[in-house]
Amino acid sequence: MRPLLQSVQHTANCISRSNSTSFIGLGRMGYQMAYNLFSKQYVQADGSGSPGFVVCDAVADSARSFCSEFSQQYPGAHISIATSPEEATIASSRIITMLPSSPQVKSVYSESIIPTLRKLHMESSEYTFCIDSTTLDVVIAREVASNVERTGARIIDAPVSGGVTGAKAGTLSFLVGGTEEDFEAAKPILALMGQRIIHCGPSGAGLGAKICNNLVLGVEQVVVAEAMLLGRSLGLDPAILAAVINSSTGGCWASSVNNPVPFALPGKSPPCERDYEGGFATSLMLKDMGLASDVARQRDSPLPLGEAAKEIYAHIIQQRPDLAQKDFSSVYQYLKGEATV
Repeated sequence: MRPLLQSVQHTANCISRSNSTSFIGLGRMGYQMAYNLFSKQYVQADGSGSPGFVVCDAVADSARSFCSEFSQQYPGAHISIATSPEEATIASSRIITMLPSSPQVKSVYSESIIPTLRKLHMESSEYTFCIDSTTLDVVIAREVASNVERTGARIIDAPVSGGVTGAKAGTLSFLVGGTEEDFEAAKPILALMGQRIIHCGPSGAGLGAKICNNLVLGVEQVVVAEAMLLGRSLGLDPAILAAVINSSTGGCWASSVNNPVPFALPGKSPPCERDYEGGFATSLMLKDMGLASDVARQRDSPLPLGEAAKEIYAHIIQQRPDLAQKDFSSVYQYLKGEATV
């Protein structure tokens, strides 16, 4: 096992592993989730038994930026950077992962976290608890969970709903799959990042619920864009049309919070008012629609609207690659380009 980074060693010397938390994956969601978690843990400690914090990301600049920002706001905090998931696992008994998708989860756990847990638990009986908040394939998640549990560690799947806005505000919903005991153990941690924590069932159930939810969301965002574009062709004021939809039977999150037309939601600032920046990327929505499509095919469950929406997101990325990393409400921009109005 190779040595830890000097910064992680410093934290390990100051903070016991049992009082340290590692967060692996500082993308748009993970960055905000980790910030909420660490800042609230630090404030709750109130100087006594100060916890240790470790961050790890494939993009080194993201980890450095996080540490710099966090240290400026909380100069007394013990925060370090791990250059690998292995180092993050050695440093902490609580490990949270927020990764792009199935391949990254399989790689990070199978090649780094699980082998490290085996070595740690051969040397010590110290308890390790893993929380994976990635949205990924249910079968892969269950395989990873089974392998983690064989090391003597515990794990839950806890994908989130609420987007970057919810991650930043600490208002996410966590959809948890795992045992009742592990769910109860995770609740105090998850409560520092979200408001609703729902036990959906055994391992993989949280992911199943998340995939179904995002299937609905992906379809809704397309039809909201279609409706707003149709209203534009009819000469309707976007704010008036949005108000009608949001107070009527067409009301949904895709319209009331993530409306794709600038200034359609007075007093709010959806991604469309920032050139569709800072939201849930179109490429990630395509990934989630693909997960729904795959699992529906495996179970012979019809998905006519889901398949149609998936094709639309695929066309967006193919024909408008500039929208791939923009918020998925930019489907409106794509359809607008296809329109003759």
